[in-house]
Amino acid sequence: RAALAMCENIDWNVGRIVSRIEDLGLRENTIFVYFSDNGPNGWRWNGSMKGRKGSTDEGGVRSPLIMQWPGRIREGGRIEQIAGVLDLLPTLTCLAGIDYVPKKLLDGVSLEPRIMGRVEEWKERLIFSLWSGRTSVRSERYRLDDRGRLFDMHDDPGQARDISSREPDPAARLRESVSEWEADVLSELPPEDTRPFPAGHPDFSFTQLPARDGMAEGGITRSNRYPNCTFFTNWKSTEDRISWDVELLEGGEFEAIVYYSCPEEDTGAVFELSFGGNSLEGKVTEAHDPPLTGMENDRVERVESYVKEFKPLPFGTIRLEKGRGPMVLKAMDIPGSRVMDFRLLMLRRL
Repeated sequence: RAALAMCENIDWNVGRIVSRIEDLGLRENTIFVYFSDNGPNGWRWNGSMKGRKGSTDEGGVRSPLIMQWPGRIREGGRIEQIAGVLDLLPTLTCLAGIDYVPKKLLDGVSLEPRIMGRVEEWKERLIFSLWSGRTSVRSERYRLDDRGRLFDMHDDPGQARDISSREPDPAARLRESVSEWEADVLSELPPEDTRPFPAGHPDFSFTQLPARDGMAEGGITRSNRYPNCTFFTNWKSTEDRISWDVELLEGGEFEAIVYYSCPEEDTGAVFELSFGGNSLEGKVTEAHDPPLTGMENDRVERVESYVKEFKPLPFGTIRLEKGRGPMVLKAMDIPGSRVMDFRLLMLRRL
């Protein structure tokens, strides 16, 4: 039911965009591209393909891509050859007539000849998929999965029969291609992601620092192991803290706002926001204790976090200087049993 509601929501919002483009008189000069990033994030209908989100099997990486350009792209056309999101840059620049020369060799290819219906020879290619240390590769005919098993995707799109012993040559070629690709591509990846969280961009008024991207220390816990839509709870000690590794792109004066919930008996907590050498104190003066929601229509308990409505609490203005460092929230005084449940820190450039 939730998945179908999400589809309806997407359909409605795509319709809003199309209607606005039509109102502006730009429909005939606009290329619409609709696509997704991976398979479903739960066990539901997946076209009988194997896998789901987080898998490098066909059902985890294959997704729809629909393109429309009224009067230019033929209606009802279908490209049978394999393609991927890495083809969008060369395809769209070609369709738009942009003479684009990449600084580095692109893995993507232009699909323009196929989209526009011109008959051209299509070179055999390989598309690699990597997730959490697992690599698979897809050719026009085969998929070699992350365990080295080979599947004929024409005769067995559900990957039910491993044919690597029956077809040793293509299996060996694809295994070799995976080894070469990993040696080439993975060697460029850093051992860990040390990029900071960008904040305070001069072209935007607001920066959101959600619990999803924060680091909790001490007894603070996340409402669920899957970080999206989570909040921090169990904030009970002045030794606890929430922090973000932030790079402030341009300094200035910012209004600071926390999105919180707190029962009546725990109001009065004083907390501090700090970055660089500057700090700002705030106080929880008003109770806001809504219930968790989302389970009303669930048939089984979901593994993701349930949610609730958090209330904005503006607590003053802070001067933040350009540069990188930890942005920290910590408690200064806790008269009750906890500080708050925390969802989001919002910074508004003044």
